[in-house]
Amino acid sequence: MAYDFQLTVDCADPHPLAAWWAETLGWQVEPVDEAFIKDMVAKGYATEDQTVVYEGRLVWRVGAGIRHQEALPSGKPRRMLFNLVPEPKTVKNRLHIDIWVGADRRDQVRDELVARGATFLWAEQQGPHSWYTMADPEGNEFCIS
Repeated sequence: MAYDFQLTVDCADPHPLAAWWAETLGWQVEPVDEAFIKDMVAKGYATEDQTVVYEGRLVWRVGAGIRHQEALPSGKPRRMLFNLVPEPKTVKNRLHIDIWVGADRRDQVRDELVARGATFLWAEQQGPHSWYTMADPEGNEFCIS
């Protein structure tokens, strides 16, 4: 049996990182229902310190999601969640994202991502396949090929 899944990224600042990845992948930041958040605070299910204003909107402090415009065949979203954690990233990721852009666009995409806050780490090749290892603005590694 196959399972649907989402990828969750631990980070220090979920909302800017989610926006960065949404732009990088051409996905959308999930909309937030400010009225729902205010209602949860008013009813005592949440507290003000569990919220933050990001780009003029009230959002949950602990996370932000992005999704692809098309759902999976099951109807579940293709989704990434950016989750607030207190500790900083200290070691290399054991799991990372590979973004396929094509050999003819790899240099251009690398340069565009660096201009937006990514870091170019190194180039690799294995036989006819080559890729660039990069880091997002919080240091999470990913590859473009």
